Amino acid sequence: MDIHKLTIAEVVAGLKNKSFTAVQITQAYLDTIAEHDGDINAFISIDQDLALDQARYADEMYAQGTERLLEGVPFSVKDAICTKDIRSTGGATILDNYTSPFEATVITKIRNQGAILIGKNNCDAFGHGASNENSMYGPVKNPYNLECVAGGSSGGSAAAVAADMSVFSIAEDTGGSIRQPASFCGLAGLRPSYGRNSRYGIMAMASSFDTVGPMANSVQDIALLMEIMAGQDSKDATSVPDQVPSYTKEIKKDLLGIKIGIPKEYFDVDALQPEVLTAINAQIQLLKDLGCKIIPVSLPHTKYAIPVYYMIVPSEDSSNLARLDGIRYGVQKTGVDLESTYSQTRAEGFPHEVKRRIMIGTYALSAGYYDAYYKKAQKVRTLINNDFTEVFKHVDVLVTPTSPFPAFKLNEKIDDVLAMYAADVFVGPAAVAGVPALSINVGYSSNGLPIGLQIIGKRLDEEMVLRVGHQLEIQK
Repeated sequence: MDIHKLTIAEVVAGLKNKSFTAVQITQAYLDTIAEHDGDINAFISIDQDLALDQARYADEMYAQGTERLLEGVPFSVKDAICTKDIRSTGGATILDNYTSPFEATVITKIRNQGAILIGKNNCDAFGHGASNENSMYGPVKNPYNLECVAGGSSGGSAAAVAADMSVFSIAEDTGGSIRQPASFCGLAGLRPSYGRNSRYGIMAMASSFDTVGPMANSVQDIALLMEIMAGQDSKDATSVPDQVPSYTKEIKKDLLGIKIGIPKEYFDVDALQPEVLTAINAQIQLLKDLGCKIIPVSLPHTKYAIPVYYMIVPSEDSSNLARLDGIRYGVQKTGVDLESTYSQTRAEGFPHEVKRRIMIGTYALSAGYYDAYYKKAQKVRTLINNDFTEVFKHVDVLVTPTSPFPAFKLNEKIDDVLAMYAADVFVGPAAVAGVPALSINVGYSSNGLPIGLQIIGKRLDEEMVLRVGHQLEIQK
């Protein structure tokens, strides 16, 4: 069975017209995993029996004419998102034996629409990384070139979809963890506005940044998934009560008269490779041809986004990760006393990057340093937020590269921490401001590696972001 780059609509159509059954399509994805994931390492956990049980139920629903929106569509979930039936390690061995007794709200919503959960995707431990080389279950390799990274921290999710091992995946984006791997693996990936989707059941990294969103082969799939996922949740006080738009209808509107902002700070970066710039400029010209107004703009505090991010996020990390001690759940390394039990458990259960961020964050929050680091970073965060608020008085969306470069080689940046952090230079600002941002594939480098374009929108204006992305995508 040919399952290459299938969209949700194509799978559902095939199931409805009996081109294949849910069991057959699910088995096809499981077979692809068995054949290719040994090389790619996109999955940490797979439950074939559970998946096929769900598929048999889906076939019964189709036979009865009572199928739901996603009935029989195989999908995967980033391992930092809790699922009730399959273990959730977060990419760290401290949770190697953890199967959550509860489930993320967004996953429950998707499963309630009949989607078939086939497994949990590899990721940088607790979302800490931009290359998926910080997983304690090994790095994820890029399906386009196995010598390259898949991006992080949701590299397993991106690789699974790109390698036809999953129709779509649900992942998490704190500072670029959906958009950057989507760019590296040639997918569409959306970071929604902070508060648009419930964070309940997401392993907390930085609570004031974390968002959960979809990765798929098309923007149309993203729009459909957002209609299902979005909305207020009583289990998450940060989720907003605003009505969820009909994204699948909104994306069909043309772009005549839409104002596209081109922020100069995203195009004046030494690391921006010429091939990426050429691909982005071609899309800007296409937007102009589609009737958009192209407006140069400035976000003057952009250069502070990465320093702000890497001050606030580790601070929130150090607080959130204190709950992982091996006492109440997870893997425990027993010491001679309670203190040594704590230290041995965390020393062996966390990778180096997690430990680094805990140390940085604890220092930034400590007495005598809080005002100089964490508090000051929060003030600069407000300035960055104000930049976006001001520029969106004049434009509808911003268009930028997603990454200054295509996927880089495995181990190329792993020992250069600052270079790895700088890889988030274009995805970090939207995360700091809590606004929606979408990455779509707009071409390939001379080496055949995908190039991504990022569309950033006003807070809670995912429909405009998706609309622009969809209209560009259908021009291919």
